Amino acid sequence: MNPVDSPLLSVVVPVRNEAGNLAPLIAEIETALAPLGPFEIVYVNDGSTDGTLAELERLAAARPHLRVLSHAESCGQSAAVRTGVRAARAPVVCTLDGDGQNDPAFIPAMYRELAAMGPNCGLVQGQRLGRKDTGFKKFQSRVANAVRRAMLNDGTRDTGCGLKCFPRDAYLSLPYFDALHRFMPALVKREGYVIGYVDVVDRPRLTGVSNYGFFDRLWVGMLDLLGVRWLIRRRRRKPAVREHSQGNH
Repeated sequence: MNPVDSPLLSVVVPVRNEAGNLAPLIAEIETALAPLGPFEIVYVNDGSTDGTLAELERLAAARPHLRVLSHAESCGQSAAVRTGVRAARAPVVCTLDGDGQNDPAFIPAMYRELAAMGPNCGLVQGQRLGRKDTGFKKFQSRVANAVRRAMLNDGTRDTGCGLKCFPRDAYLSLPYFDALHRFMPALVKREGYVIGYVDVVDRPRLTGVSNYGFFDRLWVGMLDLLGVRWLIRRRRRKPAVREHSQGNH
């Protein structure tokens, strides 16, 4: 495969300490995207302390469509996603988590849904079925999603799914903060876009353990939720601008 100068789609994958999951997931992404046309895969290594960076460099050596970016230290998932989207060369970006729980086979359906909904669509959000997490984590997610929907009215059942597809420009127009990836539907609606949804089947993590815990995110998540609600309530109406020709009074 030749280097891709003008891809139709960029797939951005943030990773931290996921060395064992890289090769199988990249192979799945390549298989899923092959029928769509030119694509690139952008991995963002978020300050990994295992062999993630070395493995990415090895895999990229034989794949011109695989690009590797790296943070010197961990800056969080939202920062890694933003780094990848800013570097993306395609007008459309899909994201997924790097642990293998998000199945890349659903990317083509999300890409087609975005195109079918037209330029007013700012996001196609994956919504997980058959969650493969622990009972406690599923309960935690149900509570968090219920509170979020009540406070933000974003109309989304599952914002935590890493499978998302969106126009690059729409994403870059959103206000950035550290937990942006968890609140994209609400912020996309804030900008006047509509949202599409695709049900996706969740899978068990391929290898390794989760980088996220419950108590280390609880209070930060509540503050983020209040901050997003404030942003939505403070949204100003966008002015409608019409240019007048000379002599038109």
